[in-house]
Amino acid sequence: MNETPVILSASGLVKTYGETRALDDVTLRVRAGEAVAIMGASGSGKTTLLHTLAGILTADAGSVTLDAPIGRIRIDQLSDKERSRLRREEFGFVFQQGLLIPELTAVENVALPLLLTGHGRAQAEAHAARWLAALGLAGMEQRRIGQLSGGQAQRVAIARAQATGAKVLFADEPTGALDSATSADVMTALLDSTLSRGHALVVVTHDPNVAARCSRVIRMQDGRITGAQGATPAPVSASEVSR
Repeated sequence: MNETPVILSASGLVKTYGETRALDDVTLRVRAGEAVAIMGASGSGKTTLLHTLAGILTADAGSVTLDAPIGRIRIDQLSDKERSRLRREEFGFVFQQGLLIPELTAVENVALPLLLTGHGRAQAEAHAARWLAALGLAGMEQRRIGQLSGGQAQRVAIARAQATGAKVLFADEPTGALDSATSADVMTALLDSTLSRGHALVVVTHDPNVAARCSRVIRMQDGRITGAQGATPAPVSASEVSR
């Protein structure tokens, strides 16, 4: 069986802060349909790696390449404005606290990235509502974030990350603020909604239960990848949720 295509690749990444090398010659490939967990102690470089892959940070050396619909893009060579646009259109993000806007309803939060990319309000909110329903939140579209449980709020964050059709999702401790049962449910929603479409997930986590559910686990120490386990999955079917 042929390997699934590489969506995102990094080669020879170096990032320094003073005398500290947050990334020290890191090379990594992320393929379609896989979930990659990045683990390591605080200060090991895992969040720096995630932010560099996503174009939030730029490395001092090395390259990051995205296989996008328009062709291969060297993220490290883009301007700040171009990287911001790339993050809006090609990447999705889920953080520990969700970073949702409490003044907006669930459907408005999910529709927001679509509005920012030029979609009309009615179209954006209809698409957002479909994603909320797909993640088990039908009937909660008009609730504000404070009216939702922690797990429900994280599902809204996942819906927002998925709404633009992002090919790569980045998650930084997405279950860190949740109890174990809710964490398992949220991780199921995150994995199913991403991998079922043949897209990729890169997740930073301290939780071995979260990491165990990913295709591969990358371990970092002192800015270097020190170990990896797991294998790239076989190709997967397309999602029933349209872009």
